[in-house]
Amino acid sequence: MGLGGDWTPGVVTPAAIDQAAAAIEAALSIGVSVFDHADIYRFGKSETAFGEVLKRTPGLRERIEIQTKCGIRLDADHAPYDLSTIVARVDDSLARLGVDYVDTLLLHRPDPLLEPAEVVDAVADLHAAGKIRALGVSNMSGAQIAFLQRETPLPIVVNQLEMSLLRRDWVDSTVLVNHPDAADNTFPHGTLEYCASNGVRLQAWGALAQGRYSGAPFATCTAAEEAASALVQTLAEAKNTTREAIVLGWLMRHPARIDPVLGSSDPTRIRACGDAAHQAATMTRDEWFALYLAARGRPLP
Repeated sequence: MGLGGDWTPGVVTPAAIDQAAAAIEAALSIGVSVFDHADIYRFGKSETAFGEVLKRTPGLRERIEIQTKCGIRLDADHAPYDLSTIVARVDDSLARLGVDYVDTLLLHRPDPLLEPAEVVDAVADLHAAGKIRALGVSNMSGAQIAFLQRETPLPIVVNQLEMSLLRRDWVDSTVLVNHPDAADNTFPHGTLEYCASNGVRLQAWGALAQGRYSGAPFATCTAAEEAASALVQTLAEAKNTTREAIVLGWLMRHPARIDPVLGSSDPTRIRACGDAAHQAATMTRDEWFALYLAARGRPLP
């Protein structure tokens, strides 16, 4: 999302292309090989900038996977969510990226006027034409995924949700079963279980919570956020790693096997995430719960 310049329509500048190249190189250096897009990011300029880097880097396309999303419209004169024009939107993304196909297409948000037959036909046409290789969704519940999966023969393999040490409702949904506090939790209960049972990989957007626990300045900060930030710092120092790696390691330690999406375009911050998988593998149960409870700011029932 951070590639391509500012959030206005227009031409992608050479500086924005250089920035994209630096971010991509940093990601590759820590083993990242899947790159997440959406047709609306920077009004399409994120895909364009990425496409320009592909042009100047022979062989890069064969080393990576590209996923993009469609279903949100930024033009104020139209409905904000629209899954009725999937084929045209994907064609536009392919043109901006300068590629023949994307590895995975994600339906960006639920469309209340979704016509299942339209989606099925569009996805089937794109898959048959070789323009998409897999299908996923974003910001959908288990029930919504199940509804779509009944209609389309192409397996839904990804669900991208906001998940982080700050956005913990997906964990609370698990522990608050049969407790009155569950009434205040808006996370669609059963989504994690549906995805795990049906081979749907979870991707977490907002995984670093905009740096709230890894040093980014904020005008206000709650006592729980301060406590969690201090614990992240303590663990990072004890383990000789970065705060980013601890924050992402906490997310990846969960048995739902969550893949964090790095939203930053800063090469230094991207590289700071490189130790996350190791931290996830070595994080103890006590460390995981300590971070969870510190960020939660109150005990479990």
